[in-house]
Amino acid sequence: MQKHPLFAATLLALGIGAAQAQPVLQGGIVTDPAGRTLYVFDKDQADKSNCAGACLQAWPAYVADAAAGAKAHPKAARMDNRQWTWNHKPLYYFAGDAQPGDKAGDGSGGVWHIVKPAAPSASATPSPSAYTY
Repeated sequence: MQKHPLFAATLLALGIGAAQAQPVLQGGIVTDPAGRTLYVFDKDQADKSNCAGACLQAWPAYVADAAAGAKAHPKAARMDNRQWTWNHKPLYYFAGDAQPGDKAGDGSGGVWHIVKPAAPSASATPSPSAYTY
């Protein structure tokens, strides 16, 4: 399946497909620092992505920014692009989300979900799992 040039341009305009900073907790869900919703895929395994090809076109991987100090880890979800994980679950964007705060991918196919961590204490700082690099 070929990528449509407009699709690629849209992803780049949203910052999707480019290396990203560490995920954050905003409004009770895990997002990128700009507020774009991040998702997990039920078919992934701990620290291992099972999304490839057409799946990655619809669900682009949320990847670490090596320039910001992220380092490759032997258990990274994707060694080639340093995909971030949260509690060992690889993180993705949904290409159908047009702007920060959109959550159109939640529940898609019964296997895609936004990340809603348990309510942290007021002093807790959320962080991705140890295998995020």
